[in-house]
Amino acid sequence: MAQSKKFALQVEQTEDKWTAKIIRKVSNRKTMVSKKKGRFATEAEAQAWGEQMLVEFQQNQATRNERHGQARIERQAIAERQAEKAEQKAAEKRAQREAERAEAGEDVDLEEIDDEFDFSDFDGEE
Repeated sequence: MAQSKKFALQVEQTEDKWTAKIIRKVSNRKTMVSKKKGRFATEAEAQAWGEQMLVEFQQNQATRNERHGQARIERQAIAERQAEKAEQKAAEKRAQREAERAEAGEDVDLEEIDDEFDFSDFDGEE
């Protein structure tokens, strides 16, 4: 039985025919047959077919992983750009609010506020 980390090849005899199975390891305890072909006259034929399919499966998996990896990189880049834009907008809003407060603070004279406010309520007299 040929072994790899994710896929394995298993050749079995049923009556007078041979069957080749490509078995995928789903989890630590669970496996499933990804592809199988039977009715081979000899074990060598089944083994050859299985090895060829196993190589194809591994190549297809590697290609798929590369495609998905590229898509993941692109999604992460988009998310980073969106986060940067959101942070930039938030910084602009903060700066605008601070500017508005500064303008409002320049227009209001603090001494006038002190004169108008009655501090006698806070003298501690009850």
